[in-house]
Amino acid sequence: MRSNVIAGQDVHRHWGGVVPELASRAHQEHIVPVVHEALNEAGVIGSDLSAVAFTQGPGLIGALLVGTCFARSYAQALGVPLIAVDHMKAHVLAHFIQDGSDRPVPAFPFLNLTVSGGHTLIVLIRGPLDMEVLGTTLDDAAGEAFDKGAKVLGLPYPGGPLIDLNAKGGDTKRYKLPAPGIKGYDMSFSGVKTAFNDLVKRGVSKEDAFVERELPHLCASLQQCIIDIVLRKVQKAGRTLNISSIAMSGGVSANSALREQLQSLGDREGWAVFIPPPVYCTDNGAMVAIAGHFLFQAGQFATMDTVPHPR
Repeated sequence: MRSNVIAGQDVHRHWGGVVPELASRAHQEHIVPVVHEALNEAGVIGSDLSAVAFTQGPGLIGALLVGTCFARSYAQALGVPLIAVDHMKAHVLAHFIQDGSDRPVPAFPFLNLTVSGGHTLIVLIRGPLDMEVLGTTLDDAAGEAFDKGAKVLGLPYPGGPLIDLNAKGGDTKRYKLPAPGIKGYDMSFSGVKTAFNDLVKRGVSKEDAFVERELPHLCASLQQCIIDIVLRKVQKAGRTLNISSIAMSGGVSANSALREQLQSLGDREGWAVFIPPPVYCTDNGAMVAIAGHFLFQAGQFATMDTVPHPR
């Protein structure tokens, strides 16, 4: 990796969540300067490139359209192959980014927990291009549960990191939240969100300063409930498949409590645990590039009439 330029979108903070139209406009505004800066930082020019990789999906259709149209045009102008990358597979392959550090990488096969604002997946990784989804959320994603819980508490967007921060020192057992009994490896978080919303409303109805007084405990209880749901399924999958390596990626894998507890679970089960640095957990260009690298090696290129896949 020679450069990994990321343009944040603080415009959504004012609205308490991602506004699709504003996201599309921000992509349109930033994509040329970001690519220009990435090339400069890497010390290369367009003619040095072997291919152009881009996120085909899943994601917001407006933002995907901006990236797809730019990538198609850029690859066509350079006369190089176009590579369409699945966003969730890119999160998994972030483990293999080579950045000069001596960070170990998981050996195949391994189990990957992919947790983000839009997805929660347990995936069996047999190879860079051979992945099988074993379990997913039946409704909301873990990241959404964190953000919606934060919104109920009056915390600004994105709320997940603030839940993590405020949970430190809180009592994880102060408030009991429901753990859904879903069979197999699938998960559910909508009931947790509803129960937490009801809990806060009841507390505020009795005491105006309820959230302010109980904030660390509310954050800790919500966070632990979400972590328990996820890790219970990971433990079940790991034991059933007799896996020796467990990995985690996606934006929510930057959560400090989840990182610590996955490592502890691995220690108890005798699993090797792999988690990328936080900068590779949240959405970034480097993970799309490494996914493109494996597709390039396999000769799997997209055509110039490729369109985005939002789902």
